[in-house]
Amino acid sequence: MGGKVILTHFDHQGAAQMVDVSAKKETLREAVARGTVKMLPETFNLITRGEITKGDVLGIARLAGIMAAKETGRLIPLAHPIALTAVNIYFYPRSPDAIEIEACVRTTAKTGVEMEALTAVSVAALTIYDMCKAVDRAMVINNVCLLSKKGGRSGEFKRVKEEQ
Repeated sequence: MGGKVILTHFDHQGAAQMVDVSAKKETLREAVARGTVKMLPETFNLITRGEITKGDVLGIARLAGIMAAKETGRLIPLAHPIALTAVNIYFYPRSPDAIEIEACVRTTAKTGVEMEALTAVSVAALTIYDMCKAVDRAMVINNVCLLSKKGGRSGEFKRVKEEQ
């Protein structure tokens, strides 16, 4: 990465600012994020068999992730509130002790949806923790990252395997 890095969330005096996107064109934008919840094998089995007493862990976590994506502009101080056109949350059980979460978020807007995808994954993971903490307080949420983004002036980003 050559050249000077410009941090757009700060003005010329170093004060925090919301980036002005009013001159940008609305384009189709998409972001995909991922994260993992590691747990005891017993907890994994309870989740995958639907035996957690609080209810459908992954169903509730999916709803929480969708709701969180829609609220990102209220949660992240300098994120723009944007209308989302799609939010999809996927769960991939990785036996014997992990559940991988992936969020795909889309919009047609003047700014991207990376923060919305990352927020969706994070809150879905926190919801899994909340619903299962009575049986496993040692769960670990890790590897939350952006996998890809499309659209906008900066173009496409795709995480290379070694960065994961």
